[in-house]
Amino acid sequence: MARLLLIEDDPAIRTTLLRALRERGHAVAAAAAAMEGLQTALAERPDLIVLDLGLPDLDGRELLRMLRAVSRIPVIVATARDEETEMVRLLDAGADDYVVKPFTAAQLDARIRAVLRRGGSTETSPVLEVGALRIDPAARTVTLDGTAVELTPREFDLLHHLALRPGQVVTKRELLSEVWQVPYGGADKTVDVHLSWLRRKLGETAQEPRYLHTVRGVGVKLSEPV
Repeated sequence: MARLLLIEDDPAIRTTLLRALRERGHAVAAAAAAMEGLQTALAERPDLIVLDLGLPDLDGRELLRMLRAVSRIPVIVATARDEETEMVRLLDAGADDYVVKPFTAAQLDARIRAVLRRGGSTETSPVLEVGALRIDPAARTVTLDGTAVELTPREFDLLHHLALRPGQVVTKRELLSEVWQVPYGGADKTVDVHLSWLRRKLGETAQEPRYLHTVRGVGVKLSEPV
């Protein structure tokens, strides 16, 4: 059983999802507006939040940014738009997954279980070390030469995925699928931009790499400096 928070302003959808998710064994709280949802999330600390974007008092994307500024609670976004650019934008903003309306309670429940499995898998993951780079999946912290490196959630996920396979080239398609959860390909530029930000925080450049090495036409690898 998971403790869920459903932030949905439509009374009919909210009632239907509350009933269906509770029937599937979840404990579900609900909020009809963004600020109410934010207050409930901070007070109750649910295992996962289901966030509708069309809220009456604040755009759901703005609420997502506010949540990510203060919490790492997993968020599944419910959206009526299925364009690839919108999906990538939401995932970049900190969403862990998304469902496109209309969706069934069974589909949402499957997404919830998948996100919670991903999140739970890091709790017992060992600390990863590549050279002087230390990545702690449970605490979601990174240090380089003993100094903390401040990363966004997406930057951390990208670095962690590469650190799981040190010295191996990982394709951009795999990164989009595993880190951004875009299973049918997407914009390589999204990966390139995040790699650029990550390099800057690690004190290197694409021209003078230390840890992050691009293999042209193939992908990128994380390896110990030589």
